This record gives sequence, C-alpha cells and structure tokens, in this order.
Amino acid sequence: MSDDNSEQPLREVVAGQLRSMILGGELKPGQRLVEGQLAERLGVSRNPVREAMRSLEATGLIEVVPRRGAHVCTIDRCEVHHIQRIRTLVEGYAVEQAAQRQDPESIGRILSCLEAGRAATERGDPVTAALCHRDFHIAVEEAAGIPFLHQVLDPLRQQTELVFSVVTDSRGDITWDEHQAIYDAVASGNAECAKELIRQHIVNALETFEQALESTAAAAER
Repeated sequence: MSDDNSEQPLREVVAGQLRSMILGGELKPGQRLVEGQLAERLGVSRNPVREAMRSLEATGLIEVVPRRGAHVCTIDRCEVHHIQRIRTLVEGYAVEQAAQRQDPESIGRILSCLEAGRAATERGDPVTAALCHRDFHIAVEEAAGIPFLHQVLDPLRQQTELVFSVVTDSRGDITWDEHQAIYDAVASGNAECAKELIRQHIVNALETFEQALESTAAAAER
C-alpha cells in the first residue's frame, strides 16, 4: 500500500481499515493496539497507523492512555444512555442560545461542518464524517457564545462520540438531513425548533446505536 496510488491520503485509508476492523469485531473492545503489529498486518509503516489512531481517538473508537498505550474503547450501555440524555438537555440549551444570538460567523462555521460532513459521507469516508459530526456539535456550542459550555460538554462528548461513529454507516444521509434541519432553525432564529431538533437528533442516534449493539450481539450468538 502506498500514498502514490491512493485517492485518499494513506492515513485516511488506514483509519478506514481500522474502523472497519473495530466495528466488525475483528478488533475487540478493550483490546490493546500495538502500532508495529497493526502496521505489519496492514502492510504499511508505523506513521500512518499512528496518525489513523489519532483520528479514531477523536471519533471515540480508540482511547489512548498515557504510559499504557492505545486500546479499543469499551461500551457501557447504561453509561452511554445517561450521558446522551444529559447531552439532550445541555446541547438543547446551547442550540437555543445560538439561534437567539445570531452570530453570522458562528453560523457560517456550523454550515461549513455540515457541508464537509455530507461530502465525506457521499464519498464513502465515514471517519471524516464522524469527525465532521463532532465539529458540527462543537460549532453549535461555540455559536451559543457561552465559554463554560465547553467545560460541561467536552467530557460528555468524549465519552459518547462512539455512539455517532457506530451509527454513521447505518444512518448516513439521514444524519446530515437532521443536521441541515438544525442549521436551518439556528440560521432562521427559531430557537424552540432548533432545541427540539437537536434533542431528537441525539435520541435518534442513541436508538440506532442500541439497535446496532443488539444486531452485533445476535450475530455473535449464531
């Protein structure tokens, strides 16, 4: 495998392969990830593996612990459920404030994340799509103009990005249609609508995530 013949940068190709291995169960929750072993397995050098793991850390699929290395994230369904419910409340407040504040530059950033995410999905790049999803929600948070919101939401987001990473494939364009509706409500200043749309968006993702886990568990029992 080489950069010269790949339409995507090698790190993106490797990230896509690792993502497929994790979601397909080839790499198990909690499994330690060793750069050298993965590089040999994928036929690449360590550098693109290292870069790919960084991008997957941002999507919630991989966790890197100082002095312990990287491992595949584990899933606590009860914890994920509670955190996502909290996010509906806090992000609902954030998007409401963003719609009321009406800062053109901030709203422009939300649109940029939306467009980049939809484009990534259309070209079959779920890793970038998951990152754009995260950036969309951060852009909404920043558009609210309340600095300490980041201190509240960032720890929650880090623990539940896995939800959206898992459902990227199954929901695809539906996810971005929901983002489009949220953006439209914010841009038009419809705070109540924006609040309800982002709540429903998070609930929909959680439901799809639960279905994906159940399907995986059923497949493992066969």
